[in-house]
Amino acid sequence: MVDDGQLFKNQVLLLAQTFFIKDNRAELLLCAHKYDFDILFFDQMTDFATSVQANEGDNLYVVDLDVLYNMQDDMQHSRKQTMFLSDLLQRLPQRHNYIYLQSARQGERFLLQQRLVDSNCLAYAEKPIANDVLVEKLFTLFARHQRGDSNTVVYLGESGLIDADMLRQHTVELIPHDNAQTLHLRVREIQPDIVVIEEEQYLRTEAIVRVLKKNIEADPSREIVMLQHSADPTLARQAFGSGFDDVLTLEEPALLTRQLLNRIQKIRVNKNLINRDRATGLLNKIGLQRKAQEAIRRAAREQCSLAYGVIDIDKFKSINDTWGHYFGDIVIKRLSLVLSAHIGERDLLSRFGGEEFVIVFWDCDAEAGRQKLDAMRNAFGEISFEVKPGDRRHFSFSGGVASYPACKTENELFLHADEMLYRAKEGGRNRICS
Repeated sequence: MVDDGQLFKNQVLLLAQTFFIKDNRAELLLCAHKYDFDILFFDQMTDFATSVQANEGDNLYVVDLDVLYNMQDDMQHSRKQTMFLSDLLQRLPQRHNYIYLQSARQGERFLLQQRLVDSNCLAYAEKPIANDVLVEKLFTLFARHQRGDSNTVVYLGESGLIDADMLRQHTVELIPHDNAQTLHLRVREIQPDIVVIEEEQYLRTEAIVRVLKKNIEADPSREIVMLQHSADPTLARQAFGSGFDDVLTLEEPALLTRQLLNRIQKIRVNKNLINRDRATGLLNKIGLQRKAQEAIRRAAREQCSLAYGVIDIDKFKSINDTWGHYFGDIVIKRLSLVLSAHIGERDLLSRFGGEEFVIVFWDCDAEAGRQKLDAMRNAFGEISFEVKPGDRRHFSFSGGVASYPACKTENELFLHADEMLYRAKEGGRNRICS
């Protein structure tokens, strides 16, 4: 259906019994391709280990533990089976993590679970598990593995109590603030994921959390945490009554920082479920609007320009009607790969809906943004899709560009860029207007 180039962003390498592969291969591949990854199947341990050793990138490695018994039928004793597992674990490259599929009987063996978890186990699942469910869980692991979103913690008090370097290693920025009376203004400006408030600051300004939460722009997923220097149940009850989400006790900076990182990870997972498109992993409409608003605030602070592009696949309804929605999904996923390859670290990329995508270029004016979109358009136009044997087609998209600060809000940027997109469509398609 497509050209000879690599279609899917990532791969799953799966070691399983021959009959498992034979019975599930077609359905697993169909489900995986919907989520924009491919599956490579192995029924020999040596081939699997060799391929994993040579494999790089953000891929996943799945081992069905039943393959151990199938390959060595005469090993009936637990001790010998564990040795065979040990042999497998020793042969797998240590720089990768592995997902294990196991039977219900294997799942009852705690020592087995312990051995797996202590041996680069990313996750394990119990069979029987439906093919579509397994693929969805693998996609979730891909998303968790690949997300590069940054997060922010605002600290009211002595910020030296938190290990800023450890946070930075996990792409979390720590922003200290020293005035409880202006904290609500700082939070509105930055839109942090967590606000940490020392107990002394709370005792001086008891209404501080209520003020933060009543702001109409408050993020409902934001956590507001009070930090106690020593446990005080009475003060903790008072803090919860004032609106705090949790109370932590300072024991040492590393421990407090680790607690904050654990909370950040949960916030990231929850926001990904809300803010990401399931088919491509890109920002969806909700996620883009939030990130674009953050980018505008940051651009205002740093006096930078933004280019905001809206693109739309030309005659996409005809693509679906002629070759089917499954092929249309492949075109969308392939376009997402092309766009991703042209995106900078501080740029934003969203599947806004259907065949429409939005790109926000950081520190970029309208003309530079138009040139970048044009490069993307040319790259997509070079891709050859085999719609049926011997019949290859090329597709195109049109786009429109707006810029900040000429447009002041995310809504103004979208409306102007969308107007330019309409002009590009009216002008014959396969072009970018600004």
